[in-house]
Amino acid sequence: MGSQKKRPVVLTAADREELVRVTTTGIHPASVIRRARVLLALDTSAGAIGSQDAVAARAGVSGETLRLVAKRFAETGGDVHATIARKKRELPPVPSPVTGEVEARLIAMACSQPPQGYTRWSLRLLEKHVALVEDIPNLDHSTIGRVLKNETASSSEEVLDHPTEGKRAVRGPDGRRTGHLCPAL
Repeated sequence: MGSQKKRPVVLTAADREELVRVTTTGIHPASVIRRARVLLALDTSAGAIGSQDAVAARAGVSGETLRLVAKRFAETGGDVHATIARKKRELPPVPSPVTGEVEARLIAMACSQPPQGYTRWSLRLLEKHVALVEDIPNLDHSTIGRVLKNETASSSEEVLDHPTEGKRAVRGPDGRRTGHLCPAL
């Protein structure tokens, strides 16, 4: 009964009715229904709720799930919808190392002449050469392939101040491509 003493869940009649509707309609994701069932099982407004093991068995979840839902209910200030809904991620977990300048440098490298002994750039060869350049972060061949495949890639001339060898990507006023980026790709 530790979490029920620390963070009691007290629901209003409207909240209780909404949670019953969520659990019985079957149109919500399973995780939302499970958290709604946990809130209904932890509701102390109707009286004593029993031990944590009994509540967990009745709701069909673990004791840790009970504790986490009660904690989230307390953190959201008793907001039922914020408790049962999925948390929104504010930022991606890791920022992308590919910026506009890195993208332009990759395109410029792919459009340049390949090293001696090679007839064209491969993704693995680009990966090796990117690792040798100090101001470009190390990227694997799959990331390089996604950057080069990207249809909305800006031409390297827009970010770098010099034109690339070979054909250049030319975009019309409507943003559509009218030429090729480089002949090798």
